[in-house]
Amino acid sequence: MDDLDGLARRFEEHRPRLRAVAYRLLGSTTEVDDAVQEAWLRLNRGGANEIENLEAWLVRTVARVALNLLRSRKTRREEPLDALLPHEGTEEPAGRDPEQEAILADSVGLALQVVLDTLTPAERLAYVLHDLFSVPFDELGAILDRTPDAARQLASRGRRRIRGVDLATHGVLHDGTDQRQVVKAFLAAARDGDFDALLAVLDPDIVQRTAAADGSVLEVHGAISVAARAQAFSSEGLDVLPALVDGRTGWVTYRNGDVYTVVALTIISRRITQMDVVTDPVRIAHLTVIPLEH
Repeated sequence: MDDLDGLARRFEEHRPRLRAVAYRLLGSTTEVDDAVQEAWLRLNRGGANEIENLEAWLVRTVARVALNLLRSRKTRREEPLDALLPHEGTEEPAGRDPEQEAILADSVGLALQVVLDTLTPAERLAYVLHDLFSVPFDELGAILDRTPDAARQLASRGRRRIRGVDLATHGVLHDGTDQRQVVKAFLAAARDGDFDALLAVLDPDIVQRTAAADGSVLEVHGAISVAARAQAFSSEGLDVLPALVDGRTGWVTYRNGDVYTVVALTIISRRITQMDVVTDPVRIAHLTVIPLEH
């Protein structure tokens, strides 16, 4: 039986792929961490002795957890994640500008995520796992409790629906400069305590999610509630700098020179629809944060 340290090392080797799968399936930073952690807990409980292909087993486990999360979501539109997190430990290719690469990933990732949000949970899982991660249909059928042919049909239906979506109708911003203008407008309104200006850049149905160090997640719904909390910015004595957070537009706050919070946004039709706030230093340490000049 694998010792715990050895099992943990093997799991960590597959973590980047598991996170990528979970992000495309869920589009929520907090749920991604939950899905990957659940896969580790199940592996830790059962060990790897009976598992012939550990990577395939882990992908199936994350997919099943993600499918349950997708099915349990409320009717409200869930928050999309603008782009995949970079694989941990990888280096930027020489000659490429990390900031420009992040902006490009932000645009492409958000466009895909908006389209994925139009699919049913089964269609989404079949399309993502097969077309984006090359999972064969027999494995998809096992995950979905369907036959391989049924899984093939789900992926095909998802593919057709994706091709038929007009992104323009969803108001997706493809220009990173436009997104940063929205961020600057929000930060200026928060700094000045301008409630009306805050409401002007917040979607009426915005969801703000704050992940704390103890694992809890606080959700605040609606522009009025989020704007009221934002007005506290000016009284907290924080230094705020616009930033790219794992390819998403947002900002980073500093207290006494140390990173205090990191915020990643989803912006659609020039309004902030989702705000992910990370206060946990451990999670912050795993984020790729590129501060931007004002």
